[in-house]
Amino acid sequence: LEEGDPARPGGQQVDGEVSGTPRLRGLGDPSLRATTAPGGSRTEVMAEGSEPGPALPDGDVTPGAAPQRAGQQEEALMTELSELVQKVVKSSSWWERHGVDISILTCSFLLLPAGFLCLRSAQAIPFLAGVLTLGVVHHTLTVKGSHLASHNALTESKSWGKVWAIFFIELCSAFTVEQATYNHVKIHHGYTNVIGLGDSSTWKLPFLNRYVYMFIAPLAVPILTPLVALDLLRNVEWKAALRTLCCMFLGFYCHYWLLLHVSGFQSPWSALLCMLLTRSLLAHPYIHVNIFQHIGLPMFAANRKPKRIHLMSLGVLNLPRNALLDWSFGHSLISCHVEHHLFPSLSDNMCLKIKPIVSQYLKQKKLPYNEDTYSSRLQLFLQRYEELMVHAPPITELVGIQ
Repeated sequence: LEEGDPARPGGQQVDGEVSGTPRLRGLGDPSLRATTAPGGSRTEVMAEGSEPGPALPDGDVTPGAAPQRAGQQEEALMTELSELVQKVVKSSSWWERHGVDISILTCSFLLLPAGFLCLRSAQAIPFLAGVLTLGVVHHTLTVKGSHLASHNALTESKSWGKVWAIFFIELCSAFTVEQATYNHVKIHHGYTNVIGLGDSSTWKLPFLNRYVYMFIAPLAVPILTPLVALDLLRNVEWKAALRTLCCMFLGFYCHYWLLLHVSGFQSPWSALLCMLLTRSLLAHPYIHVNIFQHIGLPMFAANRKPKRIHLMSLGVLNLPRNALLDWSFGHSLISCHVEHHLFPSLSDNMCLKIKPIVSQYLKQKKLPYNEDTYSSRLQLFLQRYEELMVHAPPITELVGIQ
């Protein structure tokens, strides 16, 4: 589960957008202990427009003698935008709010038999079609499904939301619900691009060089994910840990059993190799998307961060629409990431629907609305990898954010 980071020095803006050329210094790799839920407590998704995360004081974000008035103006902007979005949500049907995304997940399930059967073929084209099918289905369930479930965006029922979270996050993704929702919803969304909290530092591996990190390390994601999950089980209650272990084992064993008995693999090692291949098929864009959309943007100190609307408009970036990634990862992680961070409880389809409203409103109020291409971000990270992924980001000056 994904994602946020650095800034242009001094928080300078050009035409309402923040430059993606930060200067950074040595942060290293902050421990996950700052992002684990005390006692394994479960975090609920915040209401739209509310200030998420544990309470930390907002610093004065305006120069001069009127920080309180400026703070009220910022809250009024968020309230006004929330009202515009709520009108769209209330006028939308259940199909638009939840049905479209549920249908995508359902179609992915229905494609599973075809994928396993294609792997029975001794011919290259059907076999590769099976690998491609299972790889796309796996990432749709584990990335899109888990992300929506962590925000309770698949259903309006909290009880069913918990069921779907366990299914997608633990059974399909081999991670623990409590830690996934805490780290992603409470910390990353609550403190987007706040240094030491939601700054995406857990995605940094400073001991790797740029080419290994960007092109080779993603292949290890299917192996590292359950290992990290097992380590985090120390921070949850024993009942939750036992449930997670059972779901993780069931998910892996079902995949392995189907490869042996449906796809016809003759040896355990060949089945395990196919599991690794399908589960890492889209691991490269998964890693890239999580760093492209936050790292390289303004970073803030916990006691001197702007209000919600500025925090999200400054520290989040949208990528262009892409048919494969839109299906597998969802709009909220690709082309509507700004909208998702402003209104995290909305589904992917609803984020796409409110995108024109949010972009027009932010530009009208002369707030940043960051957009960039995948190739441009990839080139930036390859050129400035040391600054962006190895050293610590500078804290953005809040002068001019009003």
